[in-house]
Amino acid sequence: MSGGRLIVRDIDEAQLVALADRLAPAARSGGVIHLVGELGAGKTTFARALLNALTVGERVKSPTYSLIESYRVTDLDVHHLDLYRIADAGELEWLGLPDLWGTHALVLIEWPERGAGALPRPDLELRLRHAGPTRTLEAIAFSDRGQGLLDAWKEFEDLR
Repeated sequence: MSGGRLIVRDIDEAQLVALADRLAPAARSGGVIHLVGELGAGKTTFARALLNALTVGERVKSPTYSLIESYRVTDLDVHHLDLYRIADAGELEWLGLPDLWGTHALVLIEWPERGAGALPRPDLELRLRHAGPTRTLEAIAFSDRGQGLLDAWKEFEDLR
């Protein structure tokens, strides 16, 4: 079942990290996660926390300038893309992105709207918005795999 939605309001950075930690076990099955939100909304914070929770075993770098950072976690390929500096989706052609969408890969994409038409539909989309000193996270599942990721947050009340 896809189409599930979850909204978590008034979360601080520590709670955002806790949500990433909670998602990590389910994310080991792979999928495509789009991270949407304005500058400073927490996209990189969430991605870095998820990668650390997956125990990538190395320093997690921001892909702002390299566009993509890749890691290997046991038998899972993990790719973190930051498309902020992309002006046109055609610029992504040289990255060989279709090779990344493997069946046992986790792909985190910040600023996916800048790669529209060149990216796969997400399994899970995370929309982060500023809400004063805190933020709101809206998670939307677009596939059964995305619903499985969303289900990792069924019991999120203890994070508040």
